[in-house]
Formats: sequence, C-alpha cells, structure tokens
Amino acid sequence: MFLDFFYLLRARGLAVSLNEWMSLIEAMDLGLADSSLLGFYHLCRSVLIKSEADYDKFDAIFAEYFKGIESPEDLPEEFWKWLNQDIKERDINDKPIPEEAIMELEDLLKRFYQRIEEQKEQHNGGNYWIGTGGTSRMGHGGYNNQGIRTGGIGRHKSAVQIAGERNFRDFRQDSILDIRQFQMAFRKLRQFSARVEGAKTELDVDGTIDETCSNAGNLKLVFNKPRKNTIKLLLLFDSDGSMMPYSSLCSRLFQAVSKSSHFKDLKVYYFHNCIYEHLYTTPYCKKGQWVNTDWVLSNLDSEYKVIFIGDGTMAPSELLRIGGNSVIGLYNEEPGVEWLKKFKRRYKKQIWLNPIPKDDWDFVYGSYTIAMIKDVFPMFELTLDGLEEGIKRLLVR
Repeated sequence: MFLDFFYLLRARGLAVSLNEWMSLIEAMDLGLADSSLLGFYHLCRSVLIKSEADYDKFDAIFAEYFKGIESPEDLPEEFWKWLNQDIKERDINDKPIPEEAIMELEDLLKRFYQRIEEQKEQHNGGNYWIGTGGTSRMGHGGYNNQGIRTGGIGRHKSAVQIAGERNFRDFRQDSILDIRQFQMAFRKLRQFSARVEGAKTELDVDGTIDETCSNAGNLKLVFNKPRKNTIKLLLLFDSDGSMMPYSSLCSRLFQAVSKSSHFKDLKVYYFHNCIYEHLYTTPYCKKGQWVNTDWVLSNLDSEYKVIFIGDGTMAPSELLRIGGNSVIGLYNEEPGVEWLKKFKRRYKKQIWLNPIPKDDWDFVYGSYTIAMIKDVFPMFELTLDGLEEGIKRLLVR
C-alpha cells in the first residue's frame, strides 16, 4: 500500500530506506496511523524523516502525491470571496453527514466539484454547501477534520492542508539564507580562535550538558577559558551585471559578517565578473575607488581565509584573454584566471560561494567559466548546506 508514495519520496531526494518503509508498514499494521490520512501524515513524518531540515520537502511531496487538494485551481473567484471572511460560531445543528464523514479522498474531490456546479450563493455553517464554519467537508473554518480547506485559515485541518501550508520552509538546509543563518554558519570559524590565559569564566555549553547527563540529570556547570579571536577573513564580492538579481542576498551576507564578533580582522573588496589589477572598495565598482590587487596580496598575509562570492558567469575572454576586462577603458595585462591563481597560491584556505543553484552550473550561460573557476577554487552553492560545506573546507587543517 502506498508503494508509489515510497518511490516518489526517493525520486524527490529523500533518503528513505527500505527498513524505514517496512517500519512504517509495521506501525500501520499496529493501527498507529489512527485510520486517517492525518494520522498517516504524522506517522510517515515521524518514521521516515530523520531531520527537521527535510520536513518542508516531505510536506511538498505529500501534498503532491495526495493531489494537492488544499487549493483547487479552478475554484471560482466568488467562492474565494465568500470563504475569506469572518467565520461564525458553531451552531448546534451543524452535524456531519455520516456518508461524508467516511468518504474517501477521490470521492470527496468528485463531490467537491459537483457542489461547485450546484452552489449559486454564499453559505455559512451547515453540513452541505461550500462555505465557512459548520461541519461540511468543504470550505474553511469548520469542524470536520477530514475536509478540504479552500480558503482562509481553517480551525480543524486535514493532512493535505497541513502539508500544503509548508510550515517548515525555514528549516530547509538548501534554502536561501537570512542574516541570522549566515551568522550561525560563520560561528563555526571560531574553531580557529585560541584560548586566552586566565580564569575559566566562559560557560561551556557542551561540557555542561555532558556533565549534567553524567550527573544523573542534576545540573553541573562547566566553565572554560574565553576565546581570543584569531580569524582573519577576506571577502571578495562579484558586483553588478549578472550579480544584480543576488544583490539582496549578498547584502545579507555582508551585514551578517559585519555584525559578527568572531574575526580578528575583516577585509571586504569587490570586483566585476573577474579579478584583475584592481579591487574596488565599494559595490558600485567605480573607477578610482579601488586598491591595487598586488597591494592586497602583499599586505594581507597568508593566514587570511578567503571567500569569493560570485556567479562565475562571464564571457570566456574575460577569464582567459589579455585585455579581456569588460569594463570600458580598462585593460588587463594578465588574464583574469592568472589573477585568481595568484590568490590560490598566496592563501592557504579559499572557497567560492555561488548563488546559482548547483544543479544549474552545467547548463546556465557561463557554464564554461564556472567550470574553469571550479578547477581553481572549491565551489559551493550559496545555501545553508553549501555554506556549511564551505566552512568545513576552511576548517580543514
């Protein structure tokens, strides 16, 4: 039963093992799904999903498999107007129709569309028409927990409604990052910091948890010497041109790093498409508002961790040719790729973060130059997963 659902979960990228699926079947045999789709939804998520980061993906797949009935596309506009208004309180006469209380999903959908054809006016309460309140299995705000919510926010929701709401988007590891997520990811770089001499005044959270567990649950605080920031970070942003769609994302990253207190030193420069003789001091990349790239390479020592942020898409000539600089009036004596290799030789740790989804790197305009940059620097997708992987690469000693 639901074997196609198992295959869909696997096809959409969820690592559901056969053992986990058999555990689900066993749990269903024991009646733990409570003979309802809502119970099946919660049971599936509990047994098959190992991380809250996958909850949103599971919800999307669940809604896809079970027809996504929470928002029928051809529902007349007038119905939406009726359904998205204040809901009246439950009436004592609003009793469910027995045959609808046990109706299967496919039959319910068929009845739903028939009811659309029949209904000519607004209805609230009751147990038959599409409307608000009441115990009909159609509409919203009612008291039938096996129904279809077709507008507003229902008080009693079905499994497909819950899955369709996608309440776990913020837990996804492959989602676009906000400022706090950037800050949390960069905190991992604190592993490079050193302990200062002196008293143990900083609470060791992990140590406290371990000692408390070993102490039969009785709280036992553990303190450690505070850390001294020793991390030096160089951020190099690709700006303007094809990076314009990602400007807000890069701005959030910049704000997160600027607000961070985990770095001994932080330097930020900008470039357009590729690095040449100059690095700009503002994201506007205006002539004269720059420093010499050779000066940066000479004055920022090899202990700096270097993070490039850019889509890597450009004409091959911009990367490979002398004079390939796309900025009018500027001429590069060395190909852009040679400047990138200078950073590779100068600094021990470097990564490249790309805002383009990783699955598109081989197909977008500029895929050729993206591949060449990947040969110089480890490249990661600018998502939480990608940033985590990139930080780990910077942490490798």
